[in-house]
Amino acid sequence: MASPYSGLEFKSATAPPSRSVKTALFIFFVFIRAIHPTIIDASKSVDASGQKFFAYGPQTANLAEVFISMVVAQMVSIRTGEWPNIWQPKPLKIFLVVGFLFGCGDYLEMRSLVSLGGGAYQILLQSRLLITALMLWAISGQRQSLFQWNLLALVVCSMSVYMCLDLSGDESNSSQKLLGTFNVLLKVAVSCLAAVLTDRYTKQFNDPVYVQAIQLRLSRTLLLSFLVCFDGQSLKHGFFHGWDACTVAVAVSHMLKAWSTLYLLVYLDSVLKNMGEALAVLVTYLLEICLPTFGTPFEVRTLLAVLVVMLSVYAYISSKSVVAKSMKYEQLLGTPKV
Repeated sequence: MASPYSGLEFKSATAPPSRSVKTALFIFFVFIRAIHPTIIDASKSVDASGQKFFAYGPQTANLAEVFISMVVAQMVSIRTGEWPNIWQPKPLKIFLVVGFLFGCGDYLEMRSLVSLGGGAYQILLQSRLLITALMLWAISGQRQSLFQWNLLALVVCSMSVYMCLDLSGDESNSSQKLLGTFNVLLKVAVSCLAAVLTDRYTKQFNDPVYVQAIQLRLSRTLLLSFLVCFDGQSLKHGFFHGWDACTVAVAVSHMLKAWSTLYLLVYLDSVLKNMGEALAVLVTYLLEICLPTFGTPFEVRTLLAVLVVMLSVYAYISSKSVVAKSMKYEQLLGTPKV
């Protein structure tokens, strides 16, 4: 005879995180996204002419983070017995290509931040919404409504207003900032493609996260090692030449950003993720104003431009659920598509 149900059978099951835990994770995610470009900007040195530059090898901090993360993930995979799964040919080939794209994104990020501040970089990152929409349309045929295209156009226009204000404030470096802007847009395009492929194939192969993290970091490590060897100073002066406390903070922020995306967002949906990245735009701007390292003056017009960018991004994110509901309603009514 089966034992009666006592209510304790599922006591050991993993419970979903509480509201307070989700709130803490969301705040942590916003903080990491906001502080990351701020720390990279603060790690730059200033030469005699007032130009900012990286005294350390720009890719050394990236390489240090990738190498340490891969070693730790390897140790975990050996401990759990998953190490042989890393070398399965089919997923390994795909993730080597995706990891190479992420490595290109790391390179372009540091190149863009040579001439751009953290605030401008964070603003330009919001172009990922338009680029992702175009990629999904081209790759999977997923279309946006006219309303959503209008909101994406609003995001682009608000970004352009902010960049015009930024360029007018420092006309002497306008050509360098335009080059930095191009590098950011190229970085966003590469990262969006890598993100779309990662989302597709991580679900398809369904291996543990640390196994896929190793597969993604193999080609990324090789590419960054190549870039470090040919950056003109790391081989000549040493890997840690020019490193200081800020450089260590850059490496740590790279690590926190990478692993928060892999693990912390398991408990947050995509809407909260995008909202967090939009809120990080405002937080980055406030950090630049408050921290004495940057000496950024407070200007009402710049603050308003930042708020318009943030709110237009939020409007586009919120529109997805509205459009989805309206499409279901039209299907129920049998309304023909226009």
